[in-house]
Amino acid sequence: MNKSGYFFYEAAHAVLGPARAASDAVRLFYRNPINPLAHTAYGRSIAAACELFERTTRRYGKPTFGLTTTEVEGESVEVSERIVWKSTFCNLIHFARGLPPRQPKQPRLLIVAPMSGHFATLLRGTVEAFLPTHDVYITDWVDARLVPLSAGGFDLDDYIDYVMAMIRFLGPDVHVLAVCQPAVPVAAAVARLEAEDDPAIPRSMILMGGPIDTRESPTEVNKLAESRGIEWFRRNCIARVPFPHPGFMREVYPGYLQLSGFMAMNIDRHLTAHWDMFKHLVEGDGDSAEKHRDFYDEYMAVMDLTAEFYLQTVDTVFVRHALPKGEMTHRGVPVSLAAIRRCALMTVEGEKDDISGVGQTRATHALCVNLPREKQLYHLQKDVGHYGVFNGSRFRRHIAPAITDFTRAQAGGTVATIRRRLAAVR
Repeated sequence: MNKSGYFFYEAAHAVLGPARAASDAVRLFYRNPINPLAHTAYGRSIAAACELFERTTRRYGKPTFGLTTTEVEGESVEVSERIVWKSTFCNLIHFARGLPPRQPKQPRLLIVAPMSGHFATLLRGTVEAFLPTHDVYITDWVDARLVPLSAGGFDLDDYIDYVMAMIRFLGPDVHVLAVCQPAVPVAAAVARLEAEDDPAIPRSMILMGGPIDTRESPTEVNKLAESRGIEWFRRNCIARVPFPHPGFMREVYPGYLQLSGFMAMNIDRHLTAHWDMFKHLVEGDGDSAEKHRDFYDEYMAVMDLTAEFYLQTVDTVFVRHALPKGEMTHRGVPVSLAAIRRCALMTVEGEKDDISGVGQTRATHALCVNLPREKQLYHLQKDVGHYGVFNGSRFRRHIAPAITDFTRAQAGGTVATIRRRLAAVR
């Protein structure tokens, strides 16, 4: 895309502003209970059409986690968010729980959220599932369009530095969980810590639906990246942040492009979902319409990535396959997963994942040649796609409990019983 493409996107959004305001006014008119037309199919249809127009043309702000309570050992406890570590491009959020003093210490879990266009709140369900059993932290990556150009750049090497710094901050007893995109930088960070014999080597790392080796079961996303080459992405996917955003003139991969790509992959599903919402609104089915709103409020909220991080990631992970080929470096130092000897490894894949194909995350085990088998666990979850690997009913029922058992096993147990249990539910 032209470097000024972002400007035209912003201009189009601004031009639609009056139409959105008018549509919202009409919606309110036809939903007002004192308006007789509000109780007719005609009135509900007009209100539903106006709401869909407003929702599909608005800019969605950063969502909140909204997790205020959880249940630990049968007792309800309060949860509060605290930023405990921060840097220019990331804040580390701790979900502090009001546990009684008698409560035994639980495993510390660092969830590394994807920096791939959506906010960390996309993992709300992941965080919620682990709050009863773990002391949970999550990376909250900063929208690049909000970072002034004077603050400097952020690339894949910086990402690995951030992960290493947060692991050191949390201490050697931490367990690190990476969802999708961060699988490669998290594995690289752990490998560098192991190679340096760093005292902060984590107890375990759990990689979920991550592109460790995209030559395995390549998806359409993988094939596109490899066939286009890095220069195509540089020409067509990078733009400058327009005024008046704080990151004015910073080169970024705009979030709206990533969202467009995700939507295009399943356009029929999204069109059907919006048509269903229209019918729910006309029929007065408020519960079903609210579920649609909740999902798309999250899904449509996107953030920008720095151009250097995006391009380096595409080149390293999807074009050159540098990690599985043994060609990846961090700050000029080779990265080899053969260095991992003490940090336990669990990988999770979804049978129907169309983003990271089956085998791409499992490939980590073959690369960790010096890690004992009793410290490794692989789980393929049947009947789930990419989103289902870290959210949804099967995640809560099968995947999250297996991860909890795995982290607890690192305190002195074994993974053999976990393997048997997972085999029984596949």
